[in-house]
Amino acid sequence: AVARTQGGLEELDDAIRSAGGHATLVPLDLTDYDAIDRLGAALNERWGRLDAVVGNAGILGNLMPVSHVTPKVWDQVMAINVTANWRLIRSFDPLLQRSDGGRAIFVSSGAAAKCRAYWGPYSVSKAALEAMVRTYAAENESTGVRAMLLNPGPLRTSMRAAAMPGEDPATLKTPEELAPHFVRLASPAWNETGKLYDFPSDRVLAFSAPQ
Repeated sequence: AVARTQGGLEELDDAIRSAGGHATLVPLDLTDYDAIDRLGAALNERWGRLDAVVGNAGILGNLMPVSHVTPKVWDQVMAINVTANWRLIRSFDPLLQRSDGGRAIFVSSGAAAKCRAYWGPYSVSKAALEAMVRTYAAENESTGVRAMLLNPGPLRTSMRAAAMPGEDPATLKTPEELAPHFVRLASPAWNETGKLYDFPSDRVLAFSAPQ
């Protein structure tokens, strides 16, 4: 399990242990791309393969007109939401290929298609993520690796609260309700690829070109 802070990892470890499991904890800033490479090498040395990878890290950036976004904010959003996920694919693909059923799952957003005003960097980053994962899926059609996108929809998270401060969080589903669907997509039995699982509608959606 990877997270930016030790505290978050310890909470996750407690939850995993209480469920009877165990995990290796890795404090990691995903903008430290060399560290991602080192993690891939360490996983290769220890296990020689990787059955599933989940790219869940993401930041919202500032909600403002595209013309007002600073280069610093733009670069930060792209670094986490796009480039870090590409580095995960780059570093972990050899390990996924060695699995009997490598699965790659990346968290997208409805913002990728809606392109709402003031959500520029976030929408652009999620659209880019979707294009990248779909490309990766197409490149692996003849292998055992399957790559999926997941749209969680509105969830009771700190990011959602920052984007919609007037919203009642009690009206939203929780990350805990979403978690079983990650497990399903990571299963060797899952065979869809290059598509998007939409949690709000509980459907697997295929992408299509504009008509």
